[in-house]
Amino acid sequence: MISNPTKRHLSPARKQLIEQMQRINYGRIEKMLVRRGEPVLEPMPCVVHEFKFPGDNGPRPEISAADFTLKAQVIALFAQLDSLGNGLIRSIEIQRGLPFRMTVEEVCA
Repeated sequence: MISNPTKRHLSPARKQLIEQMQRINYGRIEKMLVRRGEPVLEPMPCVVHEFKFPGDNGPRPEISAADFTLKAQVIALFAQLDSLGNGLIRSIEIQRGLPFRMTVEEVCA
Protein backbone atom coordinates (compact mmCIF):
# COMPACT_ATOMS: atom_id res chain seq x y z
CA MET A 1 0.00 0.00 0.00
CA ILE A 2 1.28 3.47 -0.88
CA SER A 3 1.87 5.61 2.22
CA ASN A 4 0.15 8.73 0.82
CA PRO A 5 -2.04 7.55 -2.06
CA THR A 6 -3.17 10.20 -4.50
CA LYS A 7 -5.73 10.34 -7.28
CA ARG A 8 -3.05 9.70 -9.93
CA HIS A 9 -2.33 6.27 -8.38
CA LEU A 10 -5.88 5.07 -9.10
CA SER A 11 -7.35 3.07 -11.95
CA PRO A 12 -9.50 5.01 -14.44
CA ALA A 13 -12.70 3.50 -12.95
CA ARG A 14 -11.76 4.58 -9.41
CA LYS A 15 -10.86 8.09 -10.63
CA GLN A 16 -14.26 8.27 -12.34
CA LEU A 17 -16.00 7.17 -9.12
CA ILE A 18 -14.22 9.87 -7.10
CA GLU A 19 -15.18 12.51 -9.67
CA GLN A 20 -18.80 11.31 -9.63
CA MET A 21 -18.90 11.59 -5.82
CA GLN A 22 -17.43 15.11 -6.04
CA ARG A 23 -20.11 16.07 -8.60
CA ILE A 24 -22.87 14.70 -6.37
CA ASN A 25 -21.54 16.38 -3.20
CA TYR A 26 -24.59 15.18 -1.18
CA GLY A 27 -26.62 12.15 -2.22
CA ARG A 28 -26.24 8.50 -3.17
CA ILE A 29 -24.98 6.18 -5.88
CA GLU A 30 -27.29 3.17 -6.09
CA LYS A 31 -27.01 -0.31 -7.62
CA MET A 32 -23.33 -0.16 -8.58
CA LEU A 33 -21.68 -3.37 -9.69
CA VAL A 34 -18.15 -4.23 -8.57
CA ARG A 35 -15.95 -6.58 -10.63
CA ARG A 36 -12.56 -7.70 -9.32
CA GLY A 37 -12.65 -4.81 -6.84
CA GLU A 38 -13.29 -2.18 -9.51
CA PRO A 39 -16.46 -0.07 -9.74
CA VAL A 40 -18.48 -0.67 -12.90
CA LEU A 41 -19.65 2.71 -14.16
CA GLU A 42 -20.74 1.78 -17.69
CA PRO A 43 -23.67 2.09 -17.72
CA MET A 44 -23.69 4.69 -14.94
CA PRO A 45 -25.49 3.49 -11.82
CA CYS A 46 -28.48 5.43 -10.50
CA VAL A 47 -27.48 8.75 -8.88
CA VAL A 48 -29.68 10.49 -6.30
CA HIS A 49 -28.83 14.09 -5.44
CA GLU A 50 -29.76 15.70 -2.14
CA PHE A 51 -30.21 19.46 -1.97
CA LYS A 52 -29.77 21.38 1.27
CA PHE A 53 -31.40 24.76 1.84
CA PRO A 54 -29.43 26.87 2.34
CA GLY A 55 -26.38 24.96 1.33
CA ASP A 56 -23.61 24.36 -1.15
CA ASN A 57 -25.39 22.17 -3.68
CA GLY A 58 -22.84 22.33 -6.48
CA PRO A 59 -19.90 20.04 -7.16
CA ARG A 60 -16.91 20.01 -4.83
CA PRO A 61 -14.05 22.37 -5.79
CA GLU A 62 -11.62 19.41 -5.79
CA ILE A 63 -13.25 18.06 -8.96
CA SER A 64 -11.04 20.33 -11.07
CA ALA A 65 -7.81 19.16 -9.37
CA ALA A 66 -5.72 16.78 -11.46
CA ASP A 67 -4.19 15.19 -8.35
CA PHE A 68 -4.63 15.28 -4.58
CA THR A 69 -4.04 13.07 -1.56
CA LEU A 70 -6.93 10.69 -0.95
CA LYS A 71 -8.99 11.19 2.22
CA ALA A 72 -9.31 8.34 4.72
CA GLN A 73 -12.95 7.76 3.70
CA VAL A 74 -11.97 7.18 0.06
CA ILE A 75 -9.14 4.82 1.04
CA ALA A 76 -11.59 2.88 3.25
CA LEU A 77 -14.14 2.67 0.40
CA PHE A 78 -11.56 1.25 -1.98
CA ALA A 79 -10.40 -1.25 0.65
CA GLN A 80 -14.01 -2.44 0.91
CA LEU A 81 -14.25 -2.76 -2.89
CA ASP A 82 -11.04 -4.83 -2.87
CA SER A 83 -12.48 -7.01 -0.10
CA LEU A 84 -15.82 -7.42 -1.91
CA GLY A 85 -14.18 -8.51 -5.17
CA ASN A 86 -17.40 -9.09 -7.13
CA GLY A 87 -20.83 -7.95 -6.03
CA LEU A 88 -23.51 -5.32 -5.92
CA ILE A 89 -23.38 -2.18 -3.85
CA ARG A 90 -26.94 -1.19 -3.12
CA SER A 91 -25.98 2.30 -2.02
CA ILE A 92 -23.02 4.55 -1.32
CA GLU A 93 -24.11 7.59 0.69
CA ILE A 94 -22.08 10.69 -0.07
CA GLN A 95 -21.57 13.71 2.16
CA ARG A 96 -19.36 16.65 1.16
CA GLY A 97 -18.19 14.65 -1.86
CA LEU A 98 -16.91 11.78 0.28
CA PRO A 99 -18.28 8.28 0.89
CA PHE A 100 -20.07 8.18 4.24
CA ARG A 101 -21.86 4.82 4.35
CA MET A 102 -22.23 1.82 2.05
CA THR A 103 -24.82 -0.95 1.80
CA VAL A 104 -23.76 -4.16 0.05
CA GLU A 105 -26.06 -6.89 -1.22
CA GLU A 106 -24.82 -10.36 -0.28
CA VAL A 107 -25.97 -13.70 -1.58
CA CYS A 108 -27.81 -15.70 1.08
CA ALA A 109 -26.85 -19.37 1.26
